[in-house]
Amino acid sequence: MKRITIDPITRLEGHGKIEIFLDENGDVKNTYFQIPELRGFEQFCVGRLAEEMPVITNRICGVCPEAHHLASVKALDKLFGVDPPPAAKKIRELLYSSFYVTDHTTHFYALAGPDFIVGPDAPPSERNILGVIKKVGLDIGRQVIDCRARNHHVIKMLGGRGIHPAAGLPGGWSKPVSEEERREIEDIARKNIAFALFTLKAFDDIVLKNKGYLDLITSDIYLHKTYYMGTVDDKNRVNFYDGMIRVVDPEGNELIKYSPEKYMEHIAEHVEPWTYLKFPYLKKIGWKGFVDGKESGVYTATPLSRLNVSDSMATPKAQEHFERMYETFGCKRIKGRYQPIHHRLATHWARLIELLYAAERMLELAVDPEITSPDVREIPKKIKGVGIGSVEAPRGTLTHHYESDKNGVLKKVNLIVGTTNNYAPITMSIKKAADKLIKSGKVIEEGLLNKIEMAFRLYDPCFSCATHSIPGKMPLIITIKNVDGEVIRTFKRDG
Repeated sequence: MKRITIDPITRLEGHGKIEIFLDENGDVKNTYFQIPELRGFEQFCVGRLAEEMPVITNRICGVCPEAHHLASVKALDKLFGVDPPPAAKKIRELLYSSFYVTDHTTHFYALAGPDFIVGPDAPPSERNILGVIKKVGLDIGRQVIDCRARNHHVIKMLGGRGIHPAAGLPGGWSKPVSEEERREIEDIARKNIAFALFTLKAFDDIVLKNKGYLDLITSDIYLHKTYYMGTVDDKNRVNFYDGMIRVVDPEGNELIKYSPEKYMEHIAEHVEPWTYLKFPYLKKIGWKGFVDGKESGVYTATPLSRLNVSDSMATPKAQEHFERMYETFGCKRIKGRYQPIHHRLATHWARLIELLYAAERMLELAVDPEITSPDVREIPKKIKGVGIGSVEAPRGTLTHHYESDKNGVLKKVNLIVGTTNNYAPITMSIKKAADKLIKSGKVIEEGLLNKIEMAFRLYDPCFSCATHSIPGKMPLIITIKNVDGEVIRTFKRDG
């Protein structure tokens, strides 16, 4: 028996390790994708005042605090039984669109980009943002930095802080947008659209026109046929901030569509003893293990998933690129929408289409006359005691569920974050990539292992967000398994 350990895995938020076990012939027998960290946000928020949650939960992650902030304030809207004024909803979505531009830019250029721009087999010392800048030039590097800087400026302008925004309140927003701020944001949104189009052109030139990369994207190494999840508006178009949650099967047929408040009727979580992170699955189908296909309850929630569940994009330029991507993969339209794309590396392309959509949506909101309305909050007058809020985090559907007593003190907190949705698909993708890439007699080089890491990196996982709860006390469990995955011995310490 031989064991290959990739620890730490790189270019992600949080910590994790990959264990690959080979049989006596040198073929892959088993893989384990372990998340060894734990953060107890669900537990230590119990007993706090509900209105504190937007500024507590946005500390879960330094990459996507805006997602937690808005999911939290939407949950508080429900808990306090209040509907924010239209201007407040639009300001929230405006901030969120700006955040999406920064987040997707970061992932493409700093996390995923090195695998394509520098190359998957390049030395590790070159597979980073500095290697990307060296390859594409300082001018493009400045554009990336400028894009992030101007959008963090918008986040600070609207949210009170450039990181961990504080302006969201139950019933609305803490301050209106001035006309001067609106004009500045409009100009920034136009620059974002130009940058998004530039980035899609770079992806086309560097990746799609490279036969080696295109063959990798369209190969079965990174292919899985699962259910897909994402939020859609009333016309079944992609929406990051609000709407119904839609799930389609591997053939593209709608399985369910539900409001965020109904998530517990449709989603359950499976637990394995070798990791702190849970595995969500569709209740209607059931947990069948780490397998894909229509009979498995495993689903995926990613940028590609959001496009797979949608009939179209809600902005014109993003729609053009949406159609091009699906036609490139030879997808046919069924009942008004394209068949799903199952090649998981296409998630990088989908992410850039979302970048363009976020920029276009940001401009739509910035020129909306209502965005400068001074009416930005409805003061809560009661406590209903239960609140569930949801947004599409860049990494998948994010749900905050709070329950409080009559004084607004929290009794229960449950979070299902974007990466948690994808833990089972990530585990499956790593196993399949290892099976396809590691063969008996083949030399295992660093570049090959990086291609296995690419199987999780495409999901843009955030594991500090995902590992948030464990029932009761925190036990230490050490499990020793053989090559067949059978438990030989278990050590457990409660404390």
